[in-house]
Amino acid sequence: MPGAQLWVSGHCGIIDPVPSDQLISALSADTEGMRHLRRVPPRRSAHTDWPEWVPEEVRRALADNGIVQLWPHQAEAATRAYEGGDVVVATGTASGKSLAYLLPVLTEAANGSEGRSLYLAPTKALAADQARAVGEFDAPGLIPAIVDGDTPYEHRRWAQRFANLVFSNPDLVHHSILPRHRFWRSFLSNLKYVVVDECHIYRGVFGAHVALTLRRLLRLAEHYGSSPTVIAASATAADPAASLSTLTGRPAAQVTVDASPSPGASIALWEPETYEIEGEPQKASTLSETARMLAQLTRRGIRTLAFVPSRRGAEIVAAEARSRLGADPKADRIAAYRAGYLREHRRDLEADLREGRLLGVATTNALELGIDVTGLDAVILCGYPGRLASFWQQVGRAGRGETEALAIMLAKDDPLDTYLVHHPEAIFDKPVEASVCDPSNPYVLAGHLCLAAEELPLRESDLDKIPGSREVAEQLCEQKLLRRRPGGRYYWVGSERPEVTLRGSGPMGVDIAETSTGRLIGTVDAAASHRLVHRGALYLHQGESYVVDELDLDDGIALVHAAKPPWTTSAQEITHLEILSTREHREMGEVTMCLGEVEVTSAVISYQRRRIPGGEVIDTQALDLPPQTLKTVAVWWTVAPEAMPGISDLPGALHAAEHASIGLLPLIATCDRWDIGGLSTAAHPDTELPTVFVYDGHPGGAGFAEQAFRKWTDWLGATKGAIEACECKAGCPSCIQSPKCGNGNEPLDKTGSVRILDLVLAADDGEPPVVLHAATPVPAATEADEDLWPGDF
Repeated sequence: MPGAQLWVSGHCGIIDPVPSDQLISALSADTEGMRHLRRVPPRRSAHTDWPEWVPEEVRRALADNGIVQLWPHQAEAATRAYEGGDVVVATGTASGKSLAYLLPVLTEAANGSEGRSLYLAPTKALAADQARAVGEFDAPGLIPAIVDGDTPYEHRRWAQRFANLVFSNPDLVHHSILPRHRFWRSFLSNLKYVVVDECHIYRGVFGAHVALTLRRLLRLAEHYGSSPTVIAASATAADPAASLSTLTGRPAAQVTVDASPSPGASIALWEPETYEIEGEPQKASTLSETARMLAQLTRRGIRTLAFVPSRRGAEIVAAEARSRLGADPKADRIAAYRAGYLREHRRDLEADLREGRLLGVATTNALELGIDVTGLDAVILCGYPGRLASFWQQVGRAGRGETEALAIMLAKDDPLDTYLVHHPEAIFDKPVEASVCDPSNPYVLAGHLCLAAEELPLRESDLDKIPGSREVAEQLCEQKLLRRRPGGRYYWVGSERPEVTLRGSGPMGVDIAETSTGRLIGTVDAAASHRLVHRGALYLHQGESYVVDELDLDDGIALVHAAKPPWTTSAQEITHLEILSTREHREMGEVTMCLGEVEVTSAVISYQRRRIPGGEVIDTQALDLPPQTLKTVAVWWTVAPEAMPGISDLPGALHAAEHASIGLLPLIATCDRWDIGGLSTAAHPDTELPTVFVYDGHPGGAGFAEQAFRKWTDWLGATKGAIEACECKAGCPSCIQSPKCGNGNEPLDKTGSVRILDLVLAADDGEPPVVLHAATPVPAATEADEDLWPGDF
């Protein structure tokens, strides 16, 4: 590395330059675990003149903050927006995308016009960070304000009347501005720009909800006489203009050539050490390896982010890294960052990280977005984050300025990560995915049509903008939620405003409080509370452990007491699945592949206490929690029993194939294994055949199962290859074992799973599927990534 930044009490100094290969070697006694090292070369910057339309006073305000030149992509995107065209700038991390929207917004304010702007971020933290950065400019005429769930009523009223740049999030627009649009009439009638930051986040069902919210916003702005321009910023993505058009329903241009400087990066793909237990290869814990590397980098004064896939994992990594440093004072400069912390605590952590008081942070995807944490030197990815866009976004959080980035991806013990570290071309030579969402999803569309009609009667022209919306509106009329009047307008006739949430039950579903004092410790989503804070669960918070005394779902509170038991807990879940209808199928002799609607009923029935650190099961405790029901979309395949005469453990073979196929689905779909679920059985009641199901873990479906159905040969072919390539004898987490299995990974038959997948793949006849019916609309909510709740941030 050309030089690593050492930050002490907010002051920056340079330590001796450390070459990347020496630093990587220092992380381990040997580098046998490193499977691939890719060096990304540095990139020189290019500059361009200020556009003529930018006023001199705006240039001076920016120059006072050190911005004296533009990169061409900033000027191009800003000019397109200034001229009235929707545009998305999709360039790398730290490429100055914010200036692309700020130039036209600041120009509008400096010219003294009545135009107003609305900035939308997926999290409160990012909106607050942008507001802080804009507040540093002495921009003439600019009156900024933050309007989110924490903003007092009187401040909102002030923003409605006076602010010409409002920082907010889609949830606030959906829950507050649109239902009360008459109070926001002055703002909406003068709305000049809508800024959609980090728009690549809006994918899947969550993206469909946000797309329909944006369209409702633009519809009301038009009603009040304005026609705002949409300016979007995105991480590097495939066809970002099409993604923005999907969000807004309008054509858009894209700017994708990054002219900002980059210091380059060394990116290592690493597989944790393997050791043998009773003759079977076992991999070291990825969490422990992440903690070890975080501790070693922190000891050397290397400012490091460790991205960990779960809140609990982030706590474990931070605690273990501090423990490894022992009496070293740098141990106090390691912390965890995740959703569920109180707002004040999060803001303190963000400031400590930004100002250099923290050296090492174990975080969930909460810090993947563009919060300003400049000066980082290294990132550790505790497993593949599920999407290439997220991979490059996380890698890009380090190496800002002139310091080369160091990034290490540690492979989790699952099929996808194992596949990727042995096939680096699937990361480095593959284009980044598109941000896929479907606003015409009838499960999502139905609720938003009701809301739009309640806000303002729906016109025929409104329905023409979204495929399938007319059919959904007619079904809502049959349900007596809408009424079609002469002239073709649809009116809301329900008794109460329809309840639609963009992100499911919401982040503040269950409060976590100490039993003895009532002190609020944190929060957890209501849907996740069954797994995380059930009675007897071990809950971690900033390195402190608590045991749950009681979970009261009616009052939304979990009572806990501080404890340090020599065990941890894991919830056990059972699942029942019913086929509701089949959309499409492929009949290929003894194998049938299907896509359709299913209803999944699951319940957490017990939990296991496992000894630390060995993981041995101490006991199993029963739980009495209500079941949770999910109507969604699934792909499933059946095999005639007579085609598998030599498979002695048919349930184990099907179960193993199910686990491995779930693990490999993110290879072809924009999801991770926690977005999907599965079920396998030797004789399902609805098919009366051996069946494997893989379903979307979102109400109404998110398109993952459909992608699996369309690309089933690629999907199952990679699944079979991953199982065969694994060196274990009977199955391990790298191939057929699942960390979320409700049956304790029993039974499993590795050899049998390969034989079944061979049969299924050999049946491909190349014929197109038979289409039986289209989707049926049912209003539904969704859940988003666990740490992207705006209420948490």
